[in-house]
Amino acid sequence: MPASPPGSRPTLLVLDADPPPRLGRLTGRVRIEHADDSTLAQRLPYADVLLVWDFVSLAVRDAWPGEEPRPRWVHTASAAVDHLMCPELTASDTVVTNARGVFDLPVAEYVAALVLAMAKDLPRTWDLQRERKWRHRETTRVAGTRACVVGSGPIGRTIARTLKALGVTASVVGRIPRTGIHGPADLDRLIARADWVIAAAPLTEQTRGMFDLRRFGVMQPSARFINVGRGQLVVEDALAEALSRRWIAGAALDAFQREPLTPDSRLWGVPGLLVSPRMSGDTAGWRDELGAQFVSLYERWEAGRPLVNVVDKVRGYVPGR
Repeated sequence: MPASPPGSRPTLLVLDADPPPRLGRLTGRVRIEHADDSTLAQRLPYADVLLVWDFVSLAVRDAWPGEEPRPRWVHTASAAVDHLMCPELTASDTVVTNARGVFDLPVAEYVAALVLAMAKDLPRTWDLQRERKWRHRETTRVAGTRACVVGSGPIGRTIARTLKALGVTASVVGRIPRTGIHGPADLDRLIARADWVIAAAPLTEQTRGMFDLRRFGVMQPSARFINVGRGQLVVEDALAEALSRRWIAGAALDAFQREPLTPDSRLWGVPGLLVSPRMSGDTAGWRDELGAQFVSLYERWEAGRPLVNVVDKVRGYVPGR
C-alpha cells in the first residue's frame, strides 16, 4: 500500500550520509525527508521510497517494518546490497535496486593499477626512494600472464576486459556457467594456474569466506591476490598466514571484514600486502553520478515504467545477462 495518501506527493526518505545527494530535479515533485540510524525505524512506515545514501549503514536490517506499512521501493547507492537484506525485506513485495553500472570502469582501472604496481614492484621502489637507496631489480612482464576474476557481474567482466587490454589472459568465474563464464566447479583449476586472482563477487552464503587457507594453498607461489569485492569474501587470518609463509607472492585488499581498519589490526604489517580504504570505485564526481542515477530511476518509477537494476532479493544481486 502507498505510504502517502492518494493524490499527494510521494514521500522519499533518505538515509543520510555526508555530503547529501543532489536531488534538485525532484524539487516540488516529491516530499523529501531525512533519517539517520536512530530515526529510520519510526520514519520508514511513512515513506513510499527509501534512498539508502549511507551505504555502509546496517540500520535498514534492524529498522525494516516487516508486515507494517513500508516503502514500495528501496534503492541503495552501492553495488552491494548485503547491508540491506533481512528476511522481512526479502519476503516483502518491496522492490530493491542498486547502483549497478556506476563503479564498473573505476574499479577495473584500480585493479589494473594494482596489477601493474605489484608486477613492477612500485611499492618497493617508493620504499627505497625514501631510504635514498639505489637498488636495481628485475620486474614481471604483465603481458602473457593469466588472471582469474571471481564475479561475473558488470564489475568482474569490465575487470577482465581491462586486463585483456594489457595482454593478460583473463577467465571469469560466476555462479552459473554460460558462454564466456566459468562455473564454480572450475574455480580451483583456474586459480591454480593464475598469476592474478581477483575477487569481485557479491556477498552471498555461497561466497562468504570462499578465499580461505585451502584456496590460498591452491594458488601458485608467484600468484597475487586482489579483493575489490566484499571483505567477508576473504578469511583475513588465512590470507595473512599465506603471505607470511610465502604461499603466494603478494596481495591487495580494498575491502575488509570490519571497516574502517583499526590502527592495531595485524593487516597493516603483513608482508606483501597492500591496504587501501575501500576506494577502488571512488573517482572524482562519483557521488554526483550516484545522485543522477537515482533521479533517473525515480523518474521511471514516477512515470510507472519498469525499474532497472532490480535486485534478485533471494540471490542478493542483479541477475546478469
